Order: sequence, then C-alpha cells, then structure tokens
Amino acid sequence: MQVEVVGIKFKNSNHIYSFDPNDLELKKGEYVLVDTEKGADLGVVIKEREKIDATTLQAPLKKVLKIATKEMVKKAEEYDKEAENLYPQVKSIVKEFGLEMKIVKIEANYDNTRYVINFTSENRVDFRELVKKLAETFKKRIELRQIGSRDEVRMLGGFGPCGKICCCVQNMGEFDHVSMKMAKNQNLSLNPASISGLCGKLMCCIAYENSTYQESIKLMPKVGAQVSTKEGKGTVVFNDLLKREVDVKFVKGEDSEIKTFTLDQINFKKEN
Repeated sequence: MQVEVVGIKFKNSNHIYSFDPNDLELKKGEYVLVDTEKGADLGVVIKEREKIDATTLQAPLKKVLKIATKEMVKKAEEYDKEAENLYPQVKSIVKEFGLEMKIVKIEANYDNTRYVINFTSENRVDFRELVKKLAETFKKRIELRQIGSRDEVRMLGGFGPCGKICCCVQNMGEFDHVSMKMAKNQNLSLNPASISGLCGKLMCCIAYENSTYQESIKLMPKVGAQVSTKEGKGTVVFNDLLKREVDVKFVKGEDSEIKTFTLDQINFKKEN
C-alpha cells in the first residue's frame, strides 16, 4: 500500500523524518508545526509530498499540524537565543552535582515550554536529581539528551582539515557509518590522524564520496593487471579513480616507460 508523506527536518539534525502532510499544500523550505512523541515541534520541509511504500515506515505516521507563521518562526528563534544564554548557569548547576558531563548546547522548543539540554559524557549519567533542579530553576520541562561526538560537531560547527565547513554542518545527510574500507577505496592514507575530523571519528566526506569511487572501481582494471593499448601490452601501476585514467607501465628490454590512458583507450579482461 502506498502512503503520502512529506520530509521534515528539525534544527541541529540532518535526519529527515516522514510525516503525514494532512492534506496541506506544503512547499520545500516552509516551516511547519508537527506532532511528535514529545509534543508539537517546529520543523522545515525538506521533501515535498510524495508516495512511498507503507512497509518502509518504522512507526505510524505523525501529522503536520499546520504551516507556521513568520511570527511563530521569529519567536522560536528568539527563544532559542535566550536558551543559549543560559549555558553558564546550567554549567554551574551541573558542577554543583559533580556530574561528569559536558554541556554542548541548550535549545528551547517553539513555544518556550521545554528546554532540551544536549550533553556528552564518556559514561552513563544518572541525572534525575539534576533534572528536578533545572526544572525548578527555569520553570520549564527539561529534557537531557546525551549525544555523540559527531552530533557535538554538527551542533557547534567548525572547519575540517580541508579548510571548509564540516560536512555534517552543511545538511549533506547523515554519515554515522564511515569505514576504513571506504578510505581504502579512495587510496587515502590509513593513518587515523590524517582521515579523522574534529569529532575524532572518520571524516564524513569519506562516506559522502564513496559511491563515486565504488562506481569507478567497478569500471577500472586492478593495479597489476595486464591491459592492451595502442602502444602495446603493459601493466597497470596506478588508477586515477576521479579522472578515470590509468597509468600503464611498458617494459622494453632493460628500459621501462609509464604512460597515461583514459578508459576508452585500453582493453582488459573485466573480473566479476
């Protein structure tokens, strides 16, 4: 069975959630109020209405309640700034309880009735008494959310080793699964210091670019393979996966020479 959905993203998250459009005409980039497990919240339309297979849904669809007004969005931004300014006070209260947790970011929901306090910790934290104290201090519902190092960088921002803004901050999707095999596909140095981002984990761009490299690997001969060219037969010594060019070594007596060819200039036996 097909169901109609719309893709919604919430602040400080790259994940896109499916919601029932509720017969509303929704446009990409439009802010909407949606029903969630924790109450109404503000999100932005990333994918317009489309039909998908109902079996792909992991939970019953929640509905889009209404299109948010400009005033509602403006107020939500103001509440968020007010919440951020509470950082020193929240940090001081955490210190009183002697908890080993690092406060990363404080957020307010759209109507300023709830604070979400994002934190990192190497261990499991019993923060029940802390929640009571925070609720009593700020007269709000309090949600403490333990996040990982990738989420921390996504929220705070920063520049990667390449000098550009981190991929996770640029709404390029979620890349929680990045593997060494992906780095090998791209002929990268396997030194962790060279391929790790600000979060200390493998850089997201490795996963983002992996599909392009995988496609090239399927099309190109392996290093060490024998190929035929207009110059004769030679051995592959290097593949430029992005340009899809092959460096071929020719041996003539005691002399050798390396020449570069494009894929359409060589013939070789493709492996399954």
